[in-house]
Order: sequence, then structure tokens, then C-alpha cells
Amino acid sequence: MVTRAIVRRPGKQMAAGLTTATAGPPDYPKAAAQFDAYVHALADCGVSVSVLDPLEGYPDAHFVEDAAVVTPDLAVITHPGAATRRGETPSIAAALKPFRKTVWIEPPGTLEGGDVLMLDGHFLIGLSARTNSAGAAQFGDAITAYGCTWEAVPVGAGLHFKSSVNQVGPTTVLTTPALADHPALARFDRIVVAPQESYAANTLLVNGRLMMPVGYSDTRRKLRALGRPIIELDTSEFRKMDGGLTCLSLRF
Repeated sequence: MVTRAIVRRPGKQMAAGLTTATAGPPDYPKAAAQFDAYVHALADCGVSVSVLDPLEGYPDAHFVEDAAVVTPDLAVITHPGAATRRGETPSIAAALKPFRKTVWIEPPGTLEGGDVLMLDGHFLIGLSARTNSAGAAQFGDAITAYGCTWEAVPVGAGLHFKSSVNQVGPTTVLTTPALADHPALARFDRIVVAPQESYAANTLLVNGRLMMPVGYSDTRRKLRALGRPIIELDTSEFRKMDGGLTCLSLRF
């Protein structure tokens, strides 16, 4: 059960953030409205949402998921692989301090929360351009002290591991075709998104409801078979900055 979430309102300079997308700069008023709809959706799922102010000088800071990984026992404050984002972590650590013991990933390790998928007490850690083996090992050392297990999964495409794989049920994951047959997912039922709907793999399960990006009818049809309520949200302006639904909150 998720009871709390921490989010950060996007700043007016969000278009200055990092992106590989080619859809043009985000429209700030539209992004702000999409953010508000996201916060309302979390609240409708029974989550108490803390909204942080924009972080001056850090146009990507609304993607709070990359700055920490929150487990039932502790909060791991990351060392982002993107050097321009490393100044975001102290603010997130302060926001989490009332709720969890914190530990920090130290260089040369890099880790971003978008590469970490928690599946009960087992963690899949994507090795990507943003998360390296040293960072994954540090994270693994921190969680194994609490009886958890982990394994690393190379990310061949997409910014983060959770760009391609997310949990949508107790024993079910939603995945892109590229990772569908990876041994790390073998014990799960897999729903595979169509290649043209790969962005929809970034779907978020919150207290029995599925929050998914709007406009992906084939993925929606496949998810309806799970019998869970589906909330479709417009994330067009965040997609222009390589972001999706999981990126916008820390949930615990």
C-alpha cells in the first residue's frame, strides 16, 4: 500500500533540461496542467502527496524519481549519472529524512531511480548510461542488509530500465519486446507492449490502479484483462523531456 508521494512542480525553465527527444520544447502551461492532473490522480488513489517547489537552476528536478529510491526500510539517495542533476539530491534527501533512514551512493558509482524496479523484496537494477555497475553494487549492499535481493539487467534501449519494464500486478510486469525474454523476468507473467507503443511500458501501479499515458489503445486493451481500474493521463510535455509517469514521483 502506497500512502505517501513526493513530487516537485516543474519550473518555467524545464525546456532547458536534458532530452534526446525531437518533438520540440515543452509548453510550460500545458506541462503545469498535466502535472496538476497527475497529482490529483495520485490523491484519487489514496496517496497523500507532498508538492515541492521548483528547484532553481535544475530544470530536470521535477523528475524526482531519479534522485532517490525509497524502500520499506530506507531511502537510497542516488548519485545521478547525469552530472547536471547531482545538485538535486540534497533537497530530496531533506524531504525524505522525516520518513526514512538515508544512505547515499558515492562516486565512482552512479545510480538513477528510474533504473531501479522494486518487486516486493527483489530489485532489478538497470545498467544504463545513467547507472553503472559500481552504483548498482552499492545499492545492492544497502538493501541486502535488510534481507532484500537484487540483480543487474543491462538496458539496451531507452533512457532507464523503467522506460521499458514496470510492475502492473503482483506477479505481472509490462515490458517492451526487447526485454520480454530476459531471464530476470522469467518468473513473472509478461504483458508485452507493441513496438510502436513502447512509451506505454512506463505505466504506474498505485494501490491497485494503473496510471498509464493516454493514446495507447493496444496497451490499454491488454491491461484491461487484468481487471484493474485504468487512469489515462496526458504526459506529452514530459515526454518531450524523456520523462514519463513513474519519473514524476517518489512513492512509499
